[in-house]
Amino acid sequence: MRTHTLAALMLLMAMTMLCGSVSARKQPVPKLYMFGVAASFTDTIVHFTSIQQIDSAWIDTKSKFLQDRQAYSYQLRDYLSQREQMNHRTCMVFYAMKKEKLEKKYQKMIRLYTKAKDGKAHYDVRHLTPQQFKFYTVQSIIEEEVPNE
Repeated sequence: MRTHTLAALMLLMAMTMLCGSVSARKQPVPKLYMFGVAASFTDTIVHFTSIQQIDSAWIDTKSKFLQDRQAYSYQLRDYLSQREQMNHRTCMVFYAMKKEKLEKKYQKMIRLYTKAKDGKAHYDVRHLTPQQFKFYTVQSIIEEEVPNE
């Protein structure tokens, strides 16, 4: 039994060292486009931001994921909590390098909340204009890779 535990521990340590040495890198992009959606499980109000241009965002080079995505969704959550008195919203951000691609996703999300199969409106969709809410660029912390010795 101890041999299996020791082998599992060694395998775990090896995987950790391998993952640490093959870490993803962050790459700045001059601009990308983003919109946010905020909903709650306790009511039918859904907020949509406009599609906005974000300057100097950071992207993971391997996965092409936006770095600090949660910070952008927290911006929307905090705005709704403070200005609209709407607490406990689940906020999501959607982004793309090309505005046309994001506009298709935006329309798909709007249809999801406005077009019901039975013809009834199940959600109160509210649009936030750029004058009401605007995303600001999150300054990502650049982690420098340290070569393994």
